[in-house]
Amino acid sequence: MKYYASVFAFLLFQTIFSQILSLPEIMKGDEFIGHQPENHRWSIDGSTLYFDWNPKNEKGNSTYFWKKGMKSPQLLQKDISFTEENFEDQKQFNEVFYIQNGNLFSYDKKTKTHKKVIVSSGRISNLQRSDNPKLIFFQQNNNIFQLDLTDFSMIQLTNFKQGKESEKKEKENFLINQQKELFQFVNDQEALKEWNKSKSESNEKAFPKEFFYDKVSMEQLTPSPNGKFVTFRQSDYPTSNPTKVEQFITADGYTKNTNARAKVSTENFSKHKFGIYSVEKDSVAFVSFSNLTGISEFPKYYQEYNDLKDKEKTEKAIVMQAPVFNEDGTLAVFEIRSQDNKDRWIVQLDLNSATITELDHQHDEAWIDGPGIPGYAFSRGTLGFLKDNQTIYFQSEASGFSHLYLMNLKNKKKTQLTKGNWEVRNVKPSIDGKSFYITTNTTHPGNREFYKLDITSQKMTPILTKEGAHEVEISPDEKTLLVRYSSKNKPWELYVADNKPNTTLEQITFSTTKTFDNYPWKSPEVITFKAKDGTDVYARIYEPKPEIKNKAAIIFVHGAGYLQNAHNFWSSYHREYMFHNLLTDLGYTVLDIDYRGSDGYGRNVRTGIYRHMGGLDLEDHLDGKQFLVSQKGINETRVGIYGGSYGGFITLMALLTQPGEFKAGAALRSVTDWAHYNHGYTGNILNFPETDPKAYQKSSPIYFADKLQDKLLMMHGMVDNNVQFQDVVRLSQRFIELGKKDWDLAVYPVESHGFKETYSWVDEYTRILNLFNESLLKKD
Repeated sequence: MKYYASVFAFLLFQTIFSQILSLPEIMKGDEFIGHQPENHRWSIDGSTLYFDWNPKNEKGNSTYFWKKGMKSPQLLQKDISFTEENFEDQKQFNEVFYIQNGNLFSYDKKTKTHKKVIVSSGRISNLQRSDNPKLIFFQQNNNIFQLDLTDFSMIQLTNFKQGKESEKKEKENFLINQQKELFQFVNDQEALKEWNKSKSESNEKAFPKEFFYDKVSMEQLTPSPNGKFVTFRQSDYPTSNPTKVEQFITADGYTKNTNARAKVSTENFSKHKFGIYSVEKDSVAFVSFSNLTGISEFPKYYQEYNDLKDKEKTEKAIVMQAPVFNEDGTLAVFEIRSQDNKDRWIVQLDLNSATITELDHQHDEAWIDGPGIPGYAFSRGTLGFLKDNQTIYFQSEASGFSHLYLMNLKNKKKTQLTKGNWEVRNVKPSIDGKSFYITTNTTHPGNREFYKLDITSQKMTPILTKEGAHEVEISPDEKTLLVRYSSKNKPWELYVADNKPNTTLEQITFSTTKTFDNYPWKSPEVITFKAKDGTDVYARIYEPKPEIKNKAAIIFVHGAGYLQNAHNFWSSYHREYMFHNLLTDLGYTVLDIDYRGSDGYGRNVRTGIYRHMGGLDLEDHLDGKQFLVSQKGINETRVGIYGGSYGGFITLMALLTQPGEFKAGAALRSVTDWAHYNHGYTGNILNFPETDPKAYQKSSPIYFADKLQDKLLMMHGMVDNNVQFQDVVRLSQRFIELGKKDWDLAVYPVESHGFKETYSWVDEYTRILNLFNESLLKKD
């Protein structure tokens, strides 16, 4: 095949840049870039910082440490995994407790010594401190235990047992009845047994009564700080039909079949009960949720279906999280989410009466989500108590952006602490309880800044506001910041800084390789263009030097849907970032769009894809193409599109629903039919196939396979347990049956959803590069 300037441009690239940048090298990822530090954290006493790092390009990360005065970080030679535990609720104690490998240990901050407390075959979990500093609680074998730290005496607070209470009773049968009829001795022994039992029960109990649970899971056992109550969730999960993933490349030469996730369906709804065990009363009570606002309301889309609009009202399936207690244990709150994804409640719990009071209700006809807000039924959001023991803080999208709110539980007054067309990304209370440390995108959607927010005045004091992203861990004394920072063309590194306004960062890790540093990486401009409906759409643009510009453009579509990539910090798509630099060296213009559904822009952008994936999100890419043509001098017949996962899905929708708009597309690990994707993600956006089939049909590429006319390249890992290989196989069969010819499929036998092997990345992106060179640069 002859094509215009393709071979010449590629050879010119190899000649000029072969010593600096090449496809096989950049596809090595972090091996080429340099492994960046991760999981940064402080020691318990705040004297040392720890992080995971791999500066020598070994098989995996190791733990490194750094202290003030050290020239460079050093490899830690001893085990310090206990520092990874959360000691927020123990920072006031000198002796802290932690769990390692299912066993209980203590650590003395002054002597810096560890001590074994409980080491046994019964694994310990769910460690909690009491409001009494001499007591701690932990979970073992689905029960809560109390440990006295003065004499190390241990009391079992609950006695939950799986099975039915009736199972422990002797079954009546002919022989038992016959023995009672014939022998007085048997009856006398039975009477003595009953007398001893009643005598024992009349005395003060030394052990809690047995409470049986059958065919359900006991979850989230949570003792109150005073140890008088234990809350728990009983969950009844349906038997779902798992999908299968077949592995063809194995050590023994035989294929291996493994179970994977279920597909989206209302059949995946689970049933949950929230119970309270009273230690003093030795009794269990269950909480009713019937009075929650909207608990029996059907979503609006039901009105579009005759079999749903007149359906009898029933209570929604909900999921409750474990309660959060104030410091003295007198108040408790927790959050609840509906499994139809439309509602989220925060309620106050009365442990004595086993009743709730609704504090906040957020309803969204699309779905509940956003920073600091539970986006899936079984996830948690921001929720805690202030130091006054009566005010809670939480996040809500009530204003259209995720902001921080307070509510006083005495007068139920709600106060919005932060306001504006930006989001609160992370929240941490100060030690004195008078302020919050918050991460936001105040100055630009693509930044992550760090502020101190005074609760009384609501004044935000800037601490770290440089363009880019700051991931901050505050030292235990709040005097020093440990910061992971990056910009658009500089990967993540660790820095330390004083905790003060407009502080200065001191770099302590230097991770990038010399080869990476020798190339002049572009800092792509983050621009906006107008969508047809007037929405500002953010995008990264990579532009070639004018003298090599070929008037062809490639649009990249990021994955995950709810993810941001047109930002001012180092991209998780680092291979793609380097590939886009390579493309601009070849004369291409590259546009990377944060389309509708992306993270960082508030509720309306987030939910813009509700009930129609491939609707406004695809329109944003068409508008992006028009921007390139009208503003950047791109030939409208020389525009390609590519992406992976959700990006592959959009690529398919572009070629199959808008034929002729894009000359060629490369779809990687793509969803082809949303009815075959997972429950949690898909049910949020498209509801469920049984209740909203219209949404699935207009959102799934497989229904539009007959419209393919442009060049399509599909690539998929055969052991993908996320977007499974079946997706691309089903679409391929449709193309075959429809007689479509202008498509290709490349499969990768050992790759899952996220490719691991460099040779697979090289093969994949060589095919993508060849596709665009041959399709976009050939003579018309």
